[in-house]
Amino acid sequence: MFTKKSIENGLSVKAYRGDAKTLLAFDMPEKQTSNLAGFTISCQPQGEKEYYLFNQLQFANPALHVQVTSEPSYSSINAPFQKFSWVHVPGSFHQGDTVFYGLYTYTVSPRYFNDKGILQGLDQLLSVSVTIQVAPFTKGAVEVGFTRGFVQSQAFAHHFGDKAPFKPAGKVLQFDTGTIAGKNDAGDSFTFLDEYKWSGFTAREKIFSVLNEVANDNTLKLDVFAYDLNEPDVINILIQLAREGRIRIILDNASLHHDSTGTLSEDQFENLFMNNAKGNATIKRGKFGRFSHDKIFIVYKNNAPEKVLFGSTNFSVTGMYVNSNHVVILSDETVAQTYGAVFQESWNDNVKMAFSHSSFASKVFSFGSGILPKTEITFSPHKPAFALSNLKTISDRISVEKSSVLFAVMALDPGTGPILQALEEIHTNQNIFSYGISDSPGNGISLYKPGNPSGVLVSGKPGQTKLPPPFDQEEPVAGLGHQIHHKFVICDFNGSDPVTYCGSSNLAQGGEAANGDNLVAIYDQDISTVFAIEAFALVDHFNFRDKFGASNNPAIPGKGVKTKASKTTSINPGKTTPVSGAKPMTLEQDDLWTKNYYAENDAHYKERILLA
Repeated sequence: MFTKKSIENGLSVKAYRGDAKTLLAFDMPEKQTSNLAGFTISCQPQGEKEYYLFNQLQFANPALHVQVTSEPSYSSINAPFQKFSWVHVPGSFHQGDTVFYGLYTYTVSPRYFNDKGILQGLDQLLSVSVTIQVAPFTKGAVEVGFTRGFVQSQAFAHHFGDKAPFKPAGKVLQFDTGTIAGKNDAGDSFTFLDEYKWSGFTAREKIFSVLNEVANDNTLKLDVFAYDLNEPDVINILIQLAREGRIRIILDNASLHHDSTGTLSEDQFENLFMNNAKGNATIKRGKFGRFSHDKIFIVYKNNAPEKVLFGSTNFSVTGMYVNSNHVVILSDETVAQTYGAVFQESWNDNVKMAFSHSSFASKVFSFGSGILPKTEITFSPHKPAFALSNLKTISDRISVEKSSVLFAVMALDPGTGPILQALEEIHTNQNIFSYGISDSPGNGISLYKPGNPSGVLVSGKPGQTKLPPPFDQEEPVAGLGHQIHHKFVICDFNGSDPVTYCGSSNLAQGGEAANGDNLVAIYDQDISTVFAIEAFALVDHFNFRDKFGASNNPAIPGKGVKTKASKTTSINPGKTTPVSGAKPMTLEQDDLWTKNYYAENDAHYKERILLA
């Protein structure tokens, strides 16, 4: 969903609705970019006070420019954005932890330099306003949620410091998440729950909305597929349901989650579950051929399936609060019945490869009527021939796409199937717009380069970075697994034939033939847009950090070293440790920054045309 407004022969603004966020895109005739300084963006939640969005970058000497003295120098009224798109996530600076959800009006104003490179005042006659809904995403029978994931970011460092623990020391399965976890650099204490709510974002809200709904209604029961399982508040509700006899769980028992010592989190949970289980509550361990890799809740009312939650998000501390992940809820009885039947078949097969010989493993299940968009679902493990055919259907769609391909996929390992090969190669296709991210981007990354029309493929693991002022230094999170754990691909997100592929499948031949997974295709433009905004935000975030990572930055020897630095002014004075002696990044004082957006041999040109 998007709204668009423009003024005659001038600026046009398009606002795309995301999951509790908005993608704004701008366009104007090239002749009107002469002396363009950037875009000021103000935001007014319905019935609330209007405010300007903040820009991390500012002019080298703000006092030389026209400034609104009641606003800080990094406010976009004083430091306009020098980009033709921007993703806004409400909260932090203007609303804190109490975020307003509802209608937002964004007003975008082009700003200009005079002939001496001095920013001039805002001309409201050039401004364009658009109004759009900003809220956790729901459409008909579909809800979508994302973890925030950005543990290597300015925002995380400002909230929690760069060494925040995600769990108490020791192998603790259950603990009070309301206990103090640490202090940030401003000296403010925070709890584990504070971290979890911030990092878990709307995915956490969706997961607990389902769990609490079941916990609070004794006519409901729950079936669970789990892979990683150690989130303490999730566990508390699962154990409550075990005591009440209203839950069955299939839990992975591959070597990652099971050993003879019984000290792994999943083994501890199994013992805790069995010690509390009453009535029909029961648990079964298994791994099909390699992993029981699904992450699924199936909700039953009076023993009839009524809704299902699935996605890439493991019900673990890492899955919900470190990884970038998604969840989808489908409140559709027909879909839920199918998931329920798959659960029962897996149970009857003792979570073994016998499932691959069942009718569920050799069929594409198609749904879609009324408030549910066209949806196709497959359940693995499959026989090898079906697994290859299923993946090739998707890779063929990627290969023939003529508009856009955006994706976030955990690993693009060479030789693991046609989808991963197609995604790795798509960024070399100069005829379409492609934007992708992976923790393991196969044969290498392709960062944005001015004057290059090829797509962008970035790594979600920049490692040690050495960011220039005014950016504060960020620490990569050690020992906590993947940053990019998503498995989604979007084709033609704002075109005539959009589709989003998502779920728990790693999109690889081996996994589809040996793991218990669900791979889902949803044909809906609004849902594709929500996933596309997630891709844009992740790629832009890590494209910047990859440029300053150890592999691209000769200032970082080996794996890089943390550099102590002198204090400087930051948009959050609680954390101010930029690299000492490094040249600060500042806003440009001419219109040269616009040129790549109008050069047909540049990826920014494709981005402007696609979005605006």
